[in-house]
Amino acid sequence: MAKPLTLEKILFSQGFGTRRYCSDLVYADLVEINGVLADDPEVKMDPEGLVLRVEGVDWVYHEKAYIAFNKPANYECSHKTKHHPSVYSLLPRPLIERAVQCVGRLDQDTTGLLLLSDDGQFIHRMTTPKKNIGKVYEITTAEPITQKQIDLLLSGVVLDDDPKPCFAKACTILEERRLAMTIVEGRYHQVKRMLAAVGNHVAQLHRSSIGNYAMPADLKEGEWCWLSISDLEQLSKSIE
Repeated sequence: MAKPLTLEKILFSQGFGTRRYCSDLVYADLVEINGVLADDPEVKMDPEGLVLRVEGVDWVYHEKAYIAFNKPANYECSHKTKHHPSVYSLLPRPLIERAVQCVGRLDQDTTGLLLLSDDGQFIHRMTTPKKNIGKVYEITTAEPITQKQIDLLLSGVVLDDDPKPCFAKACTILEERRLAMTIVEGRYHQVKRMLAAVGNHVAQLHRSSIGNYAMPADLKEGEWCWLSISDLEQLSKSIE
């Protein structure tokens, strides 16, 4: 059982606004708790498992936010964008208010799995190079893929700004112009530059998994979902 919190603090922790605003939501009859209309912002309760309904929208209590997001193309993983809209513009206001951050980034034209969280320790564990967490990218190439190119990607290629070779941890041809490649580093435009180094070119790039966690097949572009306890366990196994 979690430590009891006032309803006002619970709403505040979930990103519904300032504490004063959260109290006003209750007084305005805009908050339900497990289907029952709330009338006292100071009432204390165990927050675990609470299903809130705030201004007509259902919201399950989460002490920390761990999110999987299917990033569309032409969105930037930044609050201060340069040429395209921000991925944060596709998230509900409470997640923005509680300051979720991208766990690593994807290029504006890259689609697929993006994790977000307001847990700084989780973000650090998932992004530190020391953990060598594999990330799987599904790549559509401009030219047919050859076995020689696969061999070079697996044995290591040198990028133009670093004499240290860059390796694919795994590489599998899916179709004539499609392959799945696993990398554990996160260098700038790494996948695109690796393909260019072996004489091909990335036409489309999609990240399908991070560590042991694969993006749900039913998560459509632009949609997000909470990571379950099982999902988080799978990610933890990836960084042990």
